[in-house]
Amino acid sequence: MKSIVQSEKRCYVCDVYGYLEEHHIFHGTANRKKSEKHGLKVYLCYLHHRDNVIGVHFNKELDLALKKKAQEIFEKQHSREEFMQEFGKSYL
Repeated sequence: MKSIVQSEKRCYVCDVYGYLEEHHIFHGTANRKKSEKHGLKVYLCYLHHRDNVIGVHFNKELDLALKKKAQEIFEKQHSREEFMQEFGKSYL
């Protein structure tokens, strides 16, 4: 499924075009599949995806900001209860 968080293929954080990696906002085996199912993913450049300082997998502030944004967008089409049932908790 296409992203419902981002429409343009560029780094969600720094707007860079070029080599990008798809990031499933809710990760882990089960949540990755749910992120894919609902389009809760963004494109990130290598640095914002995997860098051990600013990358989303190491930067808890960025990780939480993406989760909050994804939940807000999800809740435009679904309820908070549905979000919590699908992902286990609310980030808002």
